[in-house]
Amino acid sequence: MNTRPDARRLSPQAQEDLRRRVVHAIAEQGMSQTEAVRTFQVGRTSVHNWLTSYRDGGSAALKARKRGPKRSSRLKGHQAATLVRMIEDRHPEQLHLPFVLWTREAVGQLIRERFGIDLSVWTVGRYLKRWGFTPQKPLRRA
Repeated sequence: MNTRPDARRLSPQAQEDLRRRVVHAIAEQGMSQTEAVRTFQVGRTSVHNWLTSYRDGGSAALKARKRGPKRSSRLKGHQAATLVRMIEDRHPEQLHLPFVLWTREAVGQLIRERFGIDLSVWTVGRYLKRWGFTPQKPLRRA
């Protein structure tokens, strides 16, 4: 059973300190990578990756960075506002699109034609959800 503490649970600053201590011990004090793995109780691959990063980018490469998904939008604010107005005020046929109703594909094609940005259907769906457009269920008729 592996009793090694999990460094992923440490704060980003503590992880950065650990990386700096390990690299310092190897690069400046002459400790072997195997000894560092045992002493600091970290993974062999992690030590190798930290050393490679340090050699390529110096101590700045060991800094803690923001984690998680990046919250960036490929559409600018004015582009999104323009699209929302178009979807609310017009039908796809009025904008010379080969669709009868607004679908993710139709909105994606509109974005491609107007702004030259090619987005996947999934991304267009996330935009529509963010803008408050929801898929509508058709009425049940007998």
